[in-house]
Parts: sequence; C-alpha cells; structure tokens
Amino acid sequence: MSAAPELPPAVQAMIGTPMYEERTEFPIEIGYVYNTCAAVQNANPIFWDEAAAREITGGPIAPPTMLSVWFRPHHWAPGAAGERTALQVHFDLKRLLDLPEAVVASNEAVFGEPVRPGDRLTTRQIVRSVGPLKRTKLGTGRFWTIDVETTNQHGEWVGTEIYTLLGYRRPDQ
Repeated sequence: MSAAPELPPAVQAMIGTPMYEERTEFPIEIGYVYNTCAAVQNANPIFWDEAAAREITGGPIAPPTMLSVWFRPHHWAPGAAGERTALQVHFDLKRLLDLPEAVVASNEAVFGEPVRPGDRLTTRQIVRSVGPLKRTKLGTGRFWTIDVETTNQHGEWVGTEIYTLLGYRRPDQ
C-alpha cells in the first residue's frame, strides 16, 4: 500500500481541539441509577441504601460506569432540530474522511469525583489522534482516538472516556 494521504485540513484542525461542549439536559436523577442497577442486578448498597452511601461515599452516588448514560441524547426534545447523536465528533470524522463504516476498537474509562444526584455535568469531545490509512480484514480505513471529558457543575473532573474507533470502507464500496 502506498503512503497514506495527508489528512484534510478540517480533520487536522480538529485534533486537540475541544468540541461539542454539552451540558446534561436534566440534573442527575436517582431514578435512573435505580433503573440501571436493577437492569444489571447490581445490589451494591452504596447505590440503594442512603445510610451506606453516606458512610462510604459521603452520600448517594451514581455508578461510575453510567458516565456516558448522562449524555445519550433523547431522539426528540422540545426545540431540538436535526439528528441527535452521541459522540458527534466521530460522525464528523467518518464524513470528512469518507469512511462510511465504523466499529469501536476499544473503550477505556478513567474516573474522578463521583457523580451525585442533582449534579449538572458538562462534557466535551477531543480528537486525540487520527492514524494513517490501514488495510484491515474489514476494509481500508483509519483508527482514531477520541476523549470525552466530563466535569460537574463545580468544575471538578468526574471522568474521561477514551474511545479508539476504526472508520473504514468495505472492499466492495
């Protein structure tokens, strides 16, 4: 395979630039925590018992693994226009690089301050890297890494999700 073509200027400008800063559409709700814990049969008392939560974590918290839940947009919301997608910068990369297919190659999460009921969270997406063209079993494409950084209403870091994705074009496309 020949040397990978340069990245389009629009993609180069995205790397390292915080984009799509969003605030949660509603304060963190304990009902979502209960529903999530019930769905996966998570009986950890810090999510169910206020006294245990107060003793262990200083009060009720959401499971850290729910971090991305708070930013999954509803398919409809009053006043919202157009398609609403999570991880919008990923879809931007697919379009700009003309790579119509994609898979998540890896996902890692690092947690900071706990998320508590009533918190209002803010997230931003940062493209950390876009690799050269590469031929894989799925097709020809590129790997890219996106950080989704989240803070609470006090500006405290609550976590970062790190996604490595492969955008590609199938051989028959």
